[in-house]
Amino acid sequence: MSDYFNETHEQVRQTARKFIDTHVLPHIDDWEEAGEFPRALYKKAGDAGLLGIGFPEALGGIGEGDIFLKVAVSEELMRSTSGGLVAGLGSLDIGLPPVAKWAKKEVREQIVPPVLRGEKISALAVTEPGGGSDVASLKTRAVRSGDHYMVNGSKTFITSGMRADHYTVAVRTGGEGHGGISLLLIDRDMPGFSTGRKLRKMGWWASDTAELFFEDCRVPVDRLIGAENAGFIAIMSNFLAERLSLSIMAYMTAQLAYEAALEYAQQRLAFGRSIAGFQVTRHKLVDMATQIDVAREYTYRCAALMQAGKNPIKQVAMAKNFSVDVCEKVTREAVQLFGGMGYMRETVVERLYRDAKILSIGGGTTEIMKELIAKQLRL
Repeated sequence: MSDYFNETHEQVRQTARKFIDTHVLPHIDDWEEAGEFPRALYKKAGDAGLLGIGFPEALGGIGEGDIFLKVAVSEELMRSTSGGLVAGLGSLDIGLPPVAKWAKKEVREQIVPPVLRGEKISALAVTEPGGGSDVASLKTRAVRSGDHYMVNGSKTFITSGMRADHYTVAVRTGGEGHGGISLLLIDRDMPGFSTGRKLRKMGWWASDTAELFFEDCRVPVDRLIGAENAGFIAIMSNFLAERLSLSIMAYMTAQLAYEAALEYAQQRLAFGRSIAGFQVTRHKLVDMATQIDVAREYTYRCAALMQAGKNPIKQVAMAKNFSVDVCEKVTREAVQLFGGMGYMRETVVERLYRDAKILSIGGGTTEIMKELIAKQLRL
């Protein structure tokens, strides 16, 4: 029913849907249990053109500036039923934009195209132990020494942390606060870099999440992304697209839970009729459908503002919070409608319910979003 999408968007949507149907859905339950998906899936996604959306054609991308192309593909990737798979496959969307925009020309041309082809993997490394949402207080330090930076510190909760080839790392090159932060592009084979244990999570099982360690890690100065001590601005500029993406993940997680609950309610018999025949069930399903529609349409509106060149910080924060709230409510009700079966790992609603929780934490917590909205309202 939406008028935000054109024929090109729908063609790319069908490509993404075929990719999920062919390469993901037959295996996703096994990958979830294994806690990872095959690295070869990146190459398949790259061959299908799904990784290059939003990046410059000169670097091997397609559809730069077309927000709704990304929205369409993101919705279809979520039909994998695994937020972890989408987060892992899409770690380039948070790790690579600063490289594509602000890295030196030679570095951009060396790094970006192989990642978009799915031959290499990119990750973003900002969060530190004890740091959380307080990005401006990060401790990992980079000290200039000749033609290298010497980096010392650690990161945690890094998506694609175990398997990435390139990490966009937030480091402190100056004084305290946001003004002393820079971004460095660090490769996994650089001396002094290592990964820690693979982290076990409540949800997003199929995504690889890890700790990173830097011990006198030698990073060439040409791997500085943008200007020294200007990294905080680059990090913040990345957040708008990331939060829109998380809003999409939230309403799509809810959509999948609703669809599963609707099908189950129509088939499950109790007291001589389907449970969809009871008013309480029908009203629950109506409320779920209504909330999802509102979350989706408001997110589309935010995407339209971004498409028009606006900077809708407040609106995207609102969209994320609202969509996440809807997601948590809908997935909870879906599990409840399934009854005992909803508590079983063999049902998709159990996975969706677990996956929902991270969305109120990642990309800025619900509480941080409220503070951001309050600031925009001049409260």
